[in-house]
Amino acid sequence: MAPLMTTRLNRYWRIIASGIGYFIFGLFGLLVGLVALPTMRIFVRNYERRRSISRRLIAFTFRCFIGFMHEFGILHYELKGFDRLARRGLLVLANHPSLIDTVFLLGFVPNSTCVVDDALFHNWFTRNALNAAGYIRNSGGSDVLRHCTDALDTGTNVLIFPEGTRTPIDGTVKLRRGAANLAVRGDRDVTPVIIRCWPRMLTKGEKWWHVPPRPALFSLRVGEDIAVRSFSNDGELPALAVRRLTAYLEQHFNSETVAHAVQS
Repeated sequence: MAPLMTTRLNRYWRIIASGIGYFIFGLFGLLVGLVALPTMRIFVRNYERRRSISRRLIAFTFRCFIGFMHEFGILHYELKGFDRLARRGLLVLANHPSLIDTVFLLGFVPNSTCVVDDALFHNWFTRNALNAAGYIRNSGGSDVLRHCTDALDTGTNVLIFPEGTRTPIDGTVKLRRGAANLAVRGDRDVTPVIIRCWPRMLTKGEKWWHVPPRPALFSLRVGEDIAVRSFSNDGELPALAVRRLTAYLEQHFNSETVAHAVQS
């Protein structure tokens, strides 16, 4: 068979397999959100224990989805330094090149919660699972900061994509100040995660059937902790430290992602 024909057939197969994978993922998510989690409320009366079980169930679902996508040749992945995320009470900040970055992090970072777009809490398909897992609603204001701080104080790892949306196609990371504000005012060091994806897959504006010409490789690497106190000076307003930390984090992520986006 001609190489061109083989390449086309492989791509068609990955489109079909992707559709099957997303369908199964959505169906299982529906069953978990509408059946499993509500039923659990009857048998598990303690809220903290129920929330912990819900998070583990969601993480297991996400890992199964990633495993399916890997086994059927839709994507490959590598996790570097994830043993460092076994610690508790980490503020984990990551760039956001692809739609399924959240699936990777919530699937493979133990004991974790995530700041989630408020709109998803109004979506009947996702709201039950989000509420059961106690994920943090990004509704703006001081409540987000308080909920994140409370989670960190209890030893939960908090995952945030400080861009607030997926990274543009050129790889340029532009951060909002919310995550840096949490780090500075809560005196929490930052654990950065650099996410790379090549060829690009499920980037901003892409549909699920826009599969790349070959299976995408996702590389997720945990960096060294960034000490937040080094950005503060005695007697100055915290807002100045927030600005410095935001600028540093932007430079840190861009040094890892922009050149890579151009090369890929």
